[in-house]
Amino acid sequence: MNDTVKTDIQIGQTLGETVRVVVDTLTARIHSGDYPTDSRLPSERALAVELGVSRNTLREALDVLEARKMVRRRQGSGSFVIYHSDSPDAPLPGSLGERTSPLDHLIVRSIIEPEMIRLAVMNMTPKELDMLARTVASIEAVRTDLAEFTRREEEFYRAIARATRNPLLESCYELTIEVCRQSFRTALMRKHLTPDRIQTYQTRFNSLFNAIATRDVEAAVEITKLHLVDEQKLFLHTG
Repeated sequence: MNDTVKTDIQIGQTLGETVRVVVDTLTARIHSGDYPTDSRLPSERALAVELGVSRNTLREALDVLEARKMVRRRQGSGSFVIYHSDSPDAPLPGSLGERTSPLDHLIVRSIIEPEMIRLAVMNMTPKELDMLARTVASIEAVRTDLAEFTRREEEFYRAIARATRNPLLESCYELTIEVCRQSFRTALMRKHLTPDRIQTYQTRFNSLFNAIATRDVEAAVEITKLHLVDEQKLFLHTG
């Protein structure tokens, strides 16, 4: 890895850590009752000054808290606490999802997904291929609905995981999906999932399916690796 790439990654990690610190600070205040349920958070300007961060960094942190259903942001009114400690959807303090950064998540995916794809190409049955084709068609039907796109994307990878015929690998990948729902990746990536980017991903899913359907292991693995590299570049950009 050359020095320029190292510097870019270090910058992305540093900025990501700053967002994490702000999220942890605000989360702790909400859990402790300093910001009780239904209360309004201080203004973005006031919080940014108090925490010593830029307003952009603060907004990134609020994106994460909103994705975790801890706050609701109302344009022109501010951010309001909606967290209830007894809610079944409330993330536990210090949970795996809270402790996992986008880079952590991408590293695990880069380890698991290429091998998962490799095994699926070798083991997927014609019936499973037909079901996967329908999933790809549903992915291609999405235009701007980010939540629907994410659900279909998860459905695609769950089918791949099942096709590995390895229950442990399937369980490991299910954990990455669950962590993703609570982690920084959901908030940081989704807001950059523009209609153009959705279209790019749809093309990539189609190419990946074609490689799987023709049992082209190397092509399928290469497409998967390129997709992960693209997501890493996006993460560095969001940092």
